[in-house]
Amino acid sequence: MAMIPSTKLLLTREDLPRLGLNYSNSTLLRWEKEGRFPKRVRIGGHSVVWFVSEISEFIGSLAQERETK
Repeated sequence: MAMIPSTKLLLTREDLPRLGLNYSNSTLLRWEKEGRFPKRVRIGGHSVVWFVSEISEFIGSLAQERETK
């Protein structure tokens, strides 16, 4: 069985709080527009997801930002 590359795995809005990202939808939308948060991928209707790899990079940037302060 072939493995799915982790760069293709997706996270839903419900997954984000489990990763410590407890931000409101309006905050995420604003940050996406400002380029501060990965852009969502619309998968139909009102359903959106994010790539795991991009969310991991975002979390890494928060940790790196903490180190420079």
